[in-house]
Amino acid sequence: MKYAFYPLFLFFFVFLALSSCKKDEPQISDYIVFGHFYGMCVGEDCVEIFKVQDGILYEDDKDVYPGSDKPYEGNFNKIPDAKYQKVKNLRMEVPSELTKENEVVIGMPDAGDWGGIYLEIMEGSEKRFWLIDKMEYNLPDYLKPFVAKVNDAIEAVK
Repeated sequence: MKYAFYPLFLFFFVFLALSSCKKDEPQISDYIVFGHFYGMCVGEDCVEIFKVQDGILYEDDKDVYPGSDKPYEGNFNKIPDAKYQKVKNLRMEVPSELTKENEVVIGMPDAGDWGGIYLEIMEGSEKRFWLIDKMEYNLPDYLKPFVAKVNDAIEAVK
């Protein structure tokens, strides 16, 4: 008779163990996506978009013109570390003023067939993206040096 409570004890122990488990939430890693796009263009260089995440540089092979309604959904493939080394600090160059912008579209990207910059950043669980004009006189002053750096970064890794 003294063993009659063991099934009850075992059930209680299993219930307690399972109910105290916390499911692992997926970890979201910080990253930056950057690139350029040209609408009136033919060829591989019309849309060039890259992603830097966890010490790796990826290139998008979809090459789809980005829209302003949602972040870019690329198909990113790892590219050589030597290219990553050329752009690894770009995320730190993003002006803090940009993260305070309420608009997704800044200036008139690609309005006169001069192209636009796509930029997306993920910090923690917050994802932000922008379509930025490449024409310097359409940009706020704080953004001009950064757009030049993005253009240099694209040239360095494509």
